[in-house]
Formats: sequence, structure tokens, C-alpha cells
Amino acid sequence: MASGKDLPVSPLMLPLPEMPPVPGVRLGSAQAGIRYKGREDVTMMVFPVGTTVAGVFTRNKCPGAPVDWCRAALKGGKARALVVNAGNSNVFTGRTGREACKATAAAMAQLAGCKPNEVFLASTGVIGEKLPVEKLLAALPPLHGALGDERWQGAARAIMTTDTFPKGAVRTARIGDATVTVSGIAKGSGMIAPDMATMLCFLATDAKIPAPVLQAILKKSVDRSFNCVTVDSDTSTSDTVLLFATGATKHPRVPTAGGAMLKDFARAVDEVLMDLALMVARDGEGAQKLIRIDVTGAVSAKSAHRIGMAIANSPLVKTAIAGEDANWGRIVMAVGKSGEPADRDRLSVGVGGVWMAREGEIVPGYDEAPVVAHMKGREVEITVDIGLGRGKATVWTCDLTHGYIDINGAYRS
Repeated sequence: MASGKDLPVSPLMLPLPEMPPVPGVRLGSAQAGIRYKGREDVTMMVFPVGTTVAGVFTRNKCPGAPVDWCRAALKGGKARALVVNAGNSNVFTGRTGREACKATAAAMAQLAGCKPNEVFLASTGVIGEKLPVEKLLAALPPLHGALGDERWQGAARAIMTTDTFPKGAVRTARIGDATVTVSGIAKGSGMIAPDMATMLCFLATDAKIPAPVLQAILKKSVDRSFNCVTVDSDTSTSDTVLLFATGATKHPRVPTAGGAMLKDFARAVDEVLMDLALMVARDGEGAQKLIRIDVTGAVSAKSAHRIGMAIANSPLVKTAIAGEDANWGRIVMAVGKSGEPADRDRLSVGVGGVWMAREGEIVPGYDEAPVVAHMKGREVEITVDIGLGRGKATVWTCDLTHGYIDINGAYRS
């Protein structure tokens, strides 16, 4: 079976930062033996009464049972617990999958002293296999009894599947004269494409924020981060981002409209999600290079984003970068196939700060040597100017290597 434990660590890895306690959050991880042997595969978080929650989920039309459960629970705006398992996604499992969610939420609710609809669930792993819910349920009571406030690193590792390194990020923000923390963990390596990027992400803060305000902040941040990252163009059935606000730190009351008081808090959420999104791109299955694509001069920001994603999802572009081949014609191809307005005779393409083509033809005297040198690095930058307007966007991806085939060809074996 493929898991981060079995794979060489990505050369683009970033170390997991120190993750201090978030007031009001108790968490931990444990082994349930759902699929993986000899590693933790269950994460639990418990929150105090009054915790609000926001969520953004996959747009895949065949979502997993946990996604359906969370969408329904989110309507209440309150949360007391989170349970996540790795190794089995509980997707395409029919009534059995729905019953597994009900049983898990009921068991966790009894432990946390709350209602089942205040328990949020997430699963990641193989699609189409029934979740061995009895193993999950057996792991919950001892895990609940061992929760602490400093166990973010173990929680980050327990949600991994084909990830090669755990992913976490932390920021602080000011609300009035109070300092609050925003911490998050994520998993994701393959089946990554908007919306949202197979990825799970869980954030917690000690701020006290109404659920509708929290939801608006999260949605904007996801659009700027995870929805600008792709590894392989495949949108997972399980994508889930949840943000829990415990309200454990006192600060000025947040107005129902949010507003300027939360500007710094929104900045912190943006930065945590961007850190995590780029870690997902760095850990793309088989990836050797992180690729940034800047598109300018499009007719709109939305058009620029679509052009950027067409380039980022092109197997020909991604394999050219893997092979360190400065084949800018593939980038032109990807722009043209995006379906967005583009004019061949106004198009400019650059790599690593060197313009290769302008206004429909190669730049006179173009020297490929510095471009090839840039492409030999771990981070590659592509710039495209459409020449039609003021729309711009930035997206991130990784190269496509034989390692992607090796990992996915052996995923269930």
C-alpha cells in the first residue's frame, strides 16, 4: 500500500514548524489499523462549548459520505469535535458509508458530551472499500482519554496517505488589543485540483467569531490558496477544509458583518492556507520541481486563472519541466487550448525572468542557456502576458515524473 512511510521524502519538503497550543483545542492521534500497519491513522480534536465552524468542500459530484455529513452539520454553525481517519476514504460505499458516519458521530458525541451534528468527520484513502468502522470506534475512547493541547505534529502525520512529509502552519493576529493564534494542518499529494485541491485541511483559532463571518473569511482564503494549486487536474471526492473558532481568548466583540476589525485575522488565515497549499504542491506525487505560473494581461482575473490552470495541468508542459526542456511552444499550446480569449500576435512567454517569445514570435537573439539553467533548479517560474487586458492570476503546480506513475500504479497493492 502507498503511504508517506513507504515513499522517499520529497526533495521540495519543508519542515513542520513548531506548533504551540491553541487555547480551547485538545487533540491527539492513534493507531486504529484501518489500512496502514505500524503507524497512526486517526486524528481527534475536541473543542469547548460555543465553538463556531466554517467549511469548504469538494465540488466533485461523487463526494464521500463524510463530506455529505459535514455539509449537513455545518448548517448548525457549531462544533465540539473532529474525527479524521486515513487509509479509507469512505467514498462510493452507499448506505454502509452513511451508517459508518452516523455511528462514528454518535460515539464521538457521547465522549465529548455533545450532539452528533456537532461532530465533524473526514476520511481519506482508497475509494470504494467499506470503512472498517468497528476499528475506528474501538480507537476513539482511549484516544479521547489521552488528548492534549500540544499534539499538532502527531495529528499532522496521522492524516497522511501518499504524503511524504507532514504539513502544518501557524500565524498570530491582532483583534483589538488581543493576540489570537491560527494553526492548521493539511494532507495532500495526489488527486489535487480545484475545487479544492485528495486534500484535507483543518484549522483552529482561539478567536471568537460568528459562523457566517468565519465562513466568508475561509471561502475567500481557499479561493486564493487551495483553488490556485493543482498537481494532476483530478478533483478529489473528499476535499474538506474546516476552520474551528473556540472563542477561548477574550477580545472585542466581532460585529456580525466582520469588517475592519478582522483584517489582520483574515491575513493570518490567508497566510496559513497559502503555506499549506504550497506544501501540497511541493509534495505532489513524484514531484521534483515546484512551478509558479504568473499570468498577466488577460481580459479578466477569472480568465487569467483559467489560462494559468490550463498551463499548470498540461502533461506536456509538466513533463518538459521535469526533463528540463525549455520548450516554450508547449506553454503557447496550453494558453490556446484554455478556451479563454488570447491573440497569438500579442502573446509573450517567459521562464525564469527571460522572455522567450513576444508578439507571436521568438525574441530576436534569444539565448536559451539561462532558461535551461533556471529549469535545473527546484523552483521554476513561468510568466505569460496575454496582451489583451489587465486581468492577472498566479497558480502553482509541480512537474510530472515517472514517480507519479509508480505511486499511483501501486496505490492499492
